[in-house]
Amino acid sequence: MSDDARDAFSERIRSSTIAALDMLAVYAGDRLGWYAALAADGPSTARELAAATSTNARYAREWLEHQAVGGVLTVDDAAAGPEQRRYALPAAHAEVLLDGDSLAFSAPMARTVAEVSSLMPDFLHAYRTGGGVPWDAHGEGREIQADVNRPLFLQLLAQEWLPAIPDVHERLSAPGARVADVACGGGWASIAIALAYPHVRVDGYDLDAASIDLARANAEAAGVADRATFHVSDASAPPPVDGYDLVAVFEAVHDMARPVEALAAMRAMAGGGAVLVMDERTADEFGAPGDDAERLLYGFSLFSCLPAETPSAATGTVMRPDTLRGYARAAGFEDIVVLDIEHETFRFYRLV
Repeated sequence: MSDDARDAFSERIRSSTIAALDMLAVYAGDRLGWYAALAADGPSTARELAAATSTNARYAREWLEHQAVGGVLTVDDAAAGPEQRRYALPAAHAEVLLDGDSLAFSAPMARTVAEVSSLMPDFLHAYRTGGGVPWDAHGEGREIQADVNRPLFLQLLAQEWLPAIPDVHERLSAPGARVADVACGGGWASIAIALAYPHVRVDGYDLDAASIDLARANAEAAGVADRATFHVSDASAPPPVDGYDLVAVFEAVHDMARPVEALAAMRAMAGGGAVLVMDERTADEFGAPGDDAERLLYGFSLFSCLPAETPSAATGTVMRPDTLRGYARAAGFEDIVVLDIEHETFRFYRLV
């Protein structure tokens, strides 16, 4: 290895360390309410922020200085004494950190980094033994996933993505339409469909009872609990309901322990209806080195998706089109069709 290559890689590790610590500091600001207080109260000193959030002033000051040095916050007068400096959260940064309806909302990413850090002993044990780290071990995992999906589903799913499939959009616009949302998690896809299509009744299914409780609460808050109902159900066992106009699974096939059985169940549920899968927009084939999107997906796979279900098909987050095609054909479908819906993160498949 040349000196230049060595030094470049050493700098990469250093930069990654800075970034990881930045994310943990964002997590602290999110969980302790420091960002929210700055957004609500305007420029604040360390003592004012601490008083507003019932936290310690010295720690608040260190965090404020860290955030200002990193360009997350602005400071009115860097030359002033540490107790006199006033720190502010720019509006653009507030949207990213606090606005749960914004497509730019990114605070859940910091929660993911913090949660993964706390679970590292469990991951190392799983890697040694072939075991897993179940969803229940993740603590905030359900809420994190729901918070990430909420703006995407509410703003894009029923507003852009489904209307881009003309026959599906037409069916859902008609009276009596029925949708099954398989592996629904916190329920935001079901809620988005119910909000956008007033004639639709949506059944959300998930094996995780706590996720179903969360989905029911979210539907109640959104005012659609009468048309979006949620059920504890194994994706690989079809419920005693069929003939749905749309059966969909959003960003979950790669997580399933038995994806072939789950897709076969969806085929049975659909009857003559459409079957839609939204999953990660991976590269078509493995390549190294990969781009940032592939790096992110493999990171999620290592510390969330792959260990979540054991024993399982062990798909992992990086489910490439040929892998889904193999699952679909084994489940009785003829093929998959990649739909002409553009998104930087997701790819849409229709199973035929």
